[in-house]
Amino acid sequence: MSGLKFTEDHEWLSMESDEIGVVGITDYAQAQLGDLVFVELPEVGREVSQGEDIGVVESVKTASDIKSPVSGVVVAVNEALSDEPGKVNEDPTGEGWIYKISLSNASEVESLMDDAAYKALTGE
Repeated sequence: MSGLKFTEDHEWLSMESDEIGVVGITDYAQAQLGDLVFVELPEVGREVSQGEDIGVVESVKTASDIKSPVSGVVVAVNEALSDEPGKVNEDPTGEGWIYKISLSNASEVESLMDDAAYKALTGE
């Protein structure tokens, strides 16, 4: 996926349209966590603020909160992750997406990091 934006908490956002963003955790985050065994998905229809905890990913090593990169309303979740949380490990920015959000404030996207800034943060 191109045009990804990133948070300091290792979530990514890709704009599917002007109003809808797709959210997941980064390849760096899934590699740090190890093999995922559970993904807690947010509820469709939930309103969330930028930076708010919206779900959890659990691996054999640890659990980590998922924070929303932008404010808005959850419009879809990746139900496949309920049965196959490992999709996040295999394809974190593709089939491993976690939820879609209808943005309430599109300008928040500008506060997120681009690829170069995220790579500088992670040292990759």
